[in-house]
Amino acid sequence: MSSPAPTSPLAVEEPKAAMQPDSPKEVQDVEMTDATEAEANTNSERPNDASGVNESKADTLDVKLNTTTKAPPIKLEELFDGFDSDDDEFPTSSQPDEQRQSSPDSGPVISTELLRTFYQRFFPWRYMFQWLNHSPTPTNDFKHREFSLWLPNEAVLRYQSYTSADEFRAEVLRVMPARIEIGPVYTANPKDRKLFRNSTVFRPLAKELCFDIDLTDYDDIRTCCDKAKICIKCWQFITMAIKVLDTALRDDFGFKHILWVYSGRRGAHAWVCDKQARILNDEQRKAITGYFEVLTGGQQSGKRVNLRRPLHPHLSRSLDILKDHFQHDVLEKQDPWSDSDKASVLLNQIPDPSLREALRRKWDSSPGRPSALKWADIDALAQSSASSSLDAKDLLDAKQDIVLEHTYPRLDVGVTQKLNHLLKSPFVVHPGTGRICVPIDTRTQAAFEAFDPLAVPTLPQIVREVDAWEKQQATAANGDGEGRRLQDWEKTSLKPYIEYFRWFVLGLMKDERESGIKREREDDDEDRMIKAEDLEF
Repeated sequence: MSSPAPTSPLAVEEPKAAMQPDSPKEVQDVEMTDATEAEANTNSERPNDASGVNESKADTLDVKLNTTTKAPPIKLEELFDGFDSDDDEFPTSSQPDEQRQSSPDSGPVISTELLRTFYQRFFPWRYMFQWLNHSPTPTNDFKHREFSLWLPNEAVLRYQSYTSADEFRAEVLRVMPARIEIGPVYTANPKDRKLFRNSTVFRPLAKELCFDIDLTDYDDIRTCCDKAKICIKCWQFITMAIKVLDTALRDDFGFKHILWVYSGRRGAHAWVCDKQARILNDEQRKAITGYFEVLTGGQQSGKRVNLRRPLHPHLSRSLDILKDHFQHDVLEKQDPWSDSDKASVLLNQIPDPSLREALRRKWDSSPGRPSALKWADIDALAQSSASSSLDAKDLLDAKQDIVLEHTYPRLDVGVTQKLNHLLKSPFVVHPGTGRICVPIDTRTQAAFEAFDPLAVPTLPQIVREVDAWEKQQATAANGDGEGRRLQDWEKTSLKPYIEYFRWFVLGLMKDERESGIKREREDDDEDRMIKAEDLEF
């Protein structure tokens, strides 16, 4: 593609909750063909794939859409009735790692009133609009964009579109979705799709190149948690994946504007926002996922990495990125081969039979030998007379495959391959954990590695913070009222995440504007050349 951009030094899939279904396959697809209707239809047939464009029949849905009705004011101190301030679901970063583990069985049910407060006072509507619109003034990049709103009753409004940030905000406040998903930009307004029912004119035109990493895909190698649970130790698998993917997307594909977002519980999403990424078709997106394909087969298929040699430069670079993580985060923290059954899995990947047997005898004589020492034993015995027929190159290749199996990114390829796939929006609230899906700052290695998913702001937390801030200001002596009036998110721990998002959006819009000016100049030069040729005749 284009020339490589500078390398970044270098965010949890959800169980069912009261306000959020777990999968689009388990919810109802409700269409809203007229934004001014007082009621919409629901109880429809469930779609085969929420990422596609299939439509469903709908019956009645009691959702009031009166655009003139204003919600009554909400007192922040009244929103926390029933919330326990000592709830360990939201541990602080000062707690030990062993205690700071999220559980799918605990956490708040976010009330409609609390969610309304979030959308009214904290959600960054302006920056979200600019991010998807690529310009301060409305364009088809936003007006023809599909949004999906997941309602509290588990119905889903598909093919929603808006002409401005204000209209988007107004409708969200009317229907109060527990989740917002973002789809592609279509060739026409998604609400008008029925006009093109038997035509190929209506089709997805562009969407960010997206990646989804979920810790459940690491359940066969993480030992600290499983399923929806996470802790700071297993979060390092996400850290490894982001480092590898971000570096390759920048250095190998030339992409520049890559937004990483914490999913709210146990994973991270990447949004590659460069224009050349947005216009990729399905085949091109599939080719990119193939570029990152290393693991094959399922968890029960035995060895999952079988790479050709010599290694592709991307894989050699990835091994350099991952080797320290393998030693510290896998061998020492996860200790994946601590017991004999798991150690047998490692032994089966050693290519030389004599070396395997020597290692087996050594480990059987030392029950509970930690994985870091077992890994060191492989080289120690290989350099001894344990096997006279040992091929050092075969052993090195096998060890590299083992490192990649335990550290290389594991992707949900369906999210990346389909242009019409929808993905959860940044800054929505996870209803099971209360955590906000914040961007992950990858500008510096220190900031990136400091990201802690268990310290991410929660909705109850930021409401308490803004309430405390306002009480403090009310009792302060300097009530002169001078200076800029702060927005509510600026009074909370959400501030650095929105400021980073604003920085990202401004950089994206700047490049879009400059590339547009360049194209205009090139078009003008081409027109002048054509006119000059006409004069020669």
